[in-house]
Amino acid sequence: MNINESIGMMKAEIISILADNKPTIYLFGCVALNDFKLGWSDIDILVLTDSEITEPQAATLVRLRQALAERYPTNPYFRLFEGGMLSSGAFLQCKKERTVYWGTSGQRITDNYIMDSFGMAELLDSGILLYGLDIRSKMIYPAYSQMRSDIERHVHAARKYGNSVGWLLDIARGIYTLRTGKIIPKTAAGEWALEERLCPDAEALYKTVQIRKDPLSYSEEDKSVDNAVIQRFADVLEKELKEQEQILTN
Repeated sequence: MNINESIGMMKAEIISILADNKPTIYLFGCVALNDFKLGWSDIDILVLTDSEITEPQAATLVRLRQALAERYPTNPYFRLFEGGMLSSGAFLQCKKERTVYWGTSGQRITDNYIMDSFGMAELLDSGILLYGLDIRSKMIYPAYSQMRSDIERHVHAARKYGNSVGWLLDIARGIYTLRTGKIIPKTAAGEWALEERLCPDAEALYKTVQIRKDPLSYSEEDKSVDNAVIQRFADVLEKELKEQEQILTN
């Protein structure tokens, strides 16, 4: 079963569970940007409903990824789905209500789901409507200031926790967004940063781009990087933040 068939099966399962709630299902992120790489990427979805998800529905949805993975043990895609499921009213108004969340570290039933500015921009710019009524006209495109704040938080996390090559692509994409106000796929962001000679450790970034293009050909050791490399590239991003702030205040 390939990725498109897996997405189709996941969509059918969600529709079946939420049939009484008139679900709208979006696909966004790297799959929608044609930058999905098995062994690296996630499959980002957003499920919005007309009414609040019930407790029985939430209990079924929260375990759906595992249920499909157990049913199809050789399928590598079902465990990669990530996102939130809640009513459109709660999502649009940032209200608390019963919400199903799938993430990298696990899944849970919680009381809200707030998408960061990058996710919202990707959803509005390139998201794919898989099913239901498209309500993106009711959503607000993130302001540049929101993107800037998210980038600042991300660079702090990179400095503190960064020890894998993926952080280099995140930093490259952050610089691109600061300069253009737009979102770019991570692979393209790495290639752009190389062309612009932005990374102090160009060899590390070049290797990262090659790993991103074919992650299954590399080991976990290959995907690790010294935090000092990330710190130096983060310095470039911090400089860009200061320069953009000066432009905005002048």
